[in-house]
Amino acid sequence: MKILAFSDLHLARARAADLVTASAEADLVIGAGDFCNRRQGLAEAIDLLRAITAPMVVVPGNAESAPELRAAALPNMTVLHGNSTQIGNTRLFGLGYGVPETPFGAWSCDLSEERAHDMLAACAAADILILHSPPKGVADVTSVGQSVGSTAIRDAIERLQPTYAFCGHIHDSWGKGGLIGATRVVNLGPTINWFEITP
Repeated sequence: MKILAFSDLHLARARAADLVTASAEADLVIGAGDFCNRRQGLAEAIDLLRAITAPMVVVPGNAESAPELRAAALPNMTVLHGNSTQIGNTRLFGLGYGVPETPFGAWSCDLSEERAHDMLAACAAADILILHSPPKGVADVTSVGQSVGSTAIRDAIERLQPTYAFCGHIHDSWGKGGLIGATRVVNLGPTINWFEITP
């Protein structure tokens, strides 16, 4: 299965156009949250992706809530937030939002580490974890050198050992990644990222 994955589109029209063009070669498209900005423009952001015909699996970022994303979702789009789906033989589990809580204020959709841990506990097995926030210690460093990833997410990756864990959220770490056990963690960013999986 050929997978196109991205995060943090933030209403960027040119980035969306590139993703739409690339998606013609994809069996699955994954979006790891933050389609809009500060809870504004979500319908417009999703409309930028309307020409994608492949199945899409997405999670909400901290810039949109899960109910808002479900309401705006395209017919070929599955929204995950504390739940799972399967595409072919590939098992996917998703958890969106900022974890731990961000300093951005009331507009930001965030989870505590405790709440994230409880939601991730619902996952018994996955080939791909789709996350908005990165795990603690991998692809989670800000411009001032601070590691701000989630311990709950790291614990889940260590427990489940999926093939991939996709995330975004920390813009300064776009394109960064690493391994947690056998799991490849990638902070995607709003660019074209290709992956293959053969479960």
